Amino acid sequence: MPPSRETTGHIQLPPGGPVPLPAPPAEPGTGAATLAVLLIGPAGAGKTTVAKLWAGRRRVPTAHVSLDDVREWVCSGFADPQAGWNDHSEAQYRLARRTCGFAARNFLANGISCILDDAVFPDRPVVGLGGWKRHVGPGLLPVVLLPGLEVVLERNAARSGNRRLSDEEVARIHGRMAGWYGSGLPIIDNSTYDVETTARVLDDVLARSIASPPAW
Repeated sequence: MPPSRETTGHIQLPPGGPVPLPAPPAEPGTGAATLAVLLIGPAGAGKTTVAKLWAGRRRVPTAHVSLDDVREWVCSGFADPQAGWNDHSEAQYRLARRTCGFAARNFLANGISCILDDAVFPDRPVVGLGGWKRHVGPGLLPVVLLPGLEVVLERNAARSGNRRLSDEEVARIHGRMAGWYGSGLPIIDNSTYDVETTARVLDDVLARSIASPPAW
């Protein structure tokens, strides 16, 4: 017989359909809304730090899933995109994105909001919004975090291991991310914000996105 919903450890699997748009909150900010968020930005924008703080400060259960962390679940045979974008790195990226999408739908099916972060490019379909929309659904709320280049370079310099990029690569990625301007997606320039301020601004931006979803 199927397990009772009262059985310890019972987890509802995500529905087959895409995640729908959340209902507008009845209070300032995102309130108690259950929602899926995609935080976009270049390396060094502060995506992971902001996402963790925003998730941790909400009054309702909220999970954070970083695509980079999921990609690095592959230990032996990890295809690092920094070593060259090829069939192997693309396959592992797609697999990680699909895994993140499943996780987000699973969290939402159990009443837990989810914020994901990824360096999504406006001009590159392979690492674009289409895959996220396919795996999560139109209810996903994308927000771009894009501080100035000097800030991104400074933050990148504080990184270590394969998370640290060359200055040239950071500048190239940042330049391509500027393509999000004019896209219709909400953009936060957090060049002069600390993490807490950025998280508050993110919540306000998301509340507006719930009330008036961006076309993407």
